[in-house]
Amino acid sequence: MSAHRLSVTEVLAGLVNIPSVNPSLVPSEGTGEAAIAEFACGWLNAHGATAWPEEAAPGRPNVVARIDGGDGPTVVLCAHLDTVGTAGMRIPPFEARVDEDRLYGRGAYDMKGSAAAIMVAMATLAAHHRGGQVMAALVADEEYASVGAFDFVRRHRADACIVTEPAEGDLVLAHKGFVWVEIVAVGRAAHGSRWDLGVSAIGKIGRVVAALEEFDRTELRRRVHPRVGPASLHCALVEGGTGLSTYASECRLKVERRTLPGETPDQVRDELETVVRNAGEDATVETFFSRDPLTCDPQARIVSCVRDAVTEVVGQKPRETGVAYWMDAAVFGAAGIPTVNYGPSGAGAHEAVEWVDVPSVARLADVLVAAVRRFCRR
Repeated sequence: MSAHRLSVTEVLAGLVNIPSVNPSLVPSEGTGEAAIAEFACGWLNAHGATAWPEEAAPGRPNVVARIDGGDGPTVVLCAHLDTVGTAGMRIPPFEARVDEDRLYGRGAYDMKGSAAAIMVAMATLAAHHRGGQVMAALVADEEYASVGAFDFVRRHRADACIVTEPAEGDLVLAHKGFVWVEIVAVGRAAHGSRWDLGVSAIGKIGRVVAALEEFDRTELRRRVHPRVGPASLHCALVEGGTGLSTYASECRLKVERRTLPGETPDQVRDELETVVRNAGEDATVETFFSRDPLTCDPQARIVSCVRDAVTEVVGQKPRETGVAYWMDAAVFGAAGIPTVNYGPSGAGAHEAVEWVDVPSVARLADVLVAAVRRFCRR
């Protein structure tokens, strides 16, 4: 058993017991990150690191910590402190409970277990680290717009980053991005009896939806990245019409397109415009939000350091893979910082019952210490 297990359990329970629901997602229960940031800062400062809050947005602090080991490279360890809401949970969300190897509570898996591992790793490194800088980035708002990660890379430079999203022991070298698009069709309002005057914008969007489904099935699913799988899209939200007896003058369709490394928001918009045009409609297509995919060179030094650290701690090389979801790793990658992801095991992210495997959190702390020492070795 890792020597870190008792300490990560204590720290993790402290983090889970502090609500940090993202207020941008659930305004009614969103407490934000201020209280949990105060706890993390206090713990890190008491255990040898230099830690401070940085306001990424009003009332939304990141926790930044540093260990100065002298001349050498800078490596960042990253986790997010915010969680999704608690509606429908079948366990007390903010009362950490340990049952055998599992610790239960909202955020235990996504991703306060990782934050606890980083904090314990920083305490270990504070006592013995030589050569280079180690920084912790415990960031706000990952569950909504990642203002915390964007603020961190704006303020700080680094030579590498290890993001610690749950990964079941895999070494994650790539993930998809996404683009949100709104398609708007215009009809002609008229009384429901006036078929000769009315043009339903909903009917137009219906034909667009059918064309998008066909495009997804016949074109996008054939574009396959070796690590993250196929591209995809889905029609997510439709809004239109004013009443049963009125032809709809406008209809709005929101589409999410999951992108592969190398695909861009402009490419997505242009392709969807072509789909709409080929469906015989003149609806407008506008991108309103996007996040980049990530790829990390498997030969990058940070990758080899984490790979070797996992092999040392776990006893075998990790599987190298990609994932279909998005994470803050892409923010660091886009800032020119080679970034890899390695994280703990568990289940229940955004679900009614959430738990993290405590031994895997302790192993993560050990892996982070070993990887940092390798990366910063002269």
